[in-house]
Amino acid sequence: MAQHRSRRLSSMDTSSTHPAGFKSMANNNLKRIRESLLMSKSELAREANVSPITISRIEEGKPCRMETKRKLLVALGLDLSESKNVFGE
Repeated sequence: MAQHRSRRLSSMDTSSTHPAGFKSMANNNLKRIRESLLMSKSELAREANVSPITISRIEEGKPCRMETKRKLLVALGLDLSESKNVFGE
């Protein structure tokens, strides 16, 4: 089943717009900041209580929930006011 789902997802047009209410985060700085702190994806995921896949998706520019952003900022030791600098919105 997972192989079938992977093929289906990979064949989707990724240039389409996100569903209403979601904005692309393509210009985010999460990876740069995480790497400057010498943190692995797994380490950040553990600190933020999210999955490493979530970290990868956000670093690729995929949208995420506000609560996920909050968790990541706290895990990185940043103020919530720095959200725009990290997520580029």
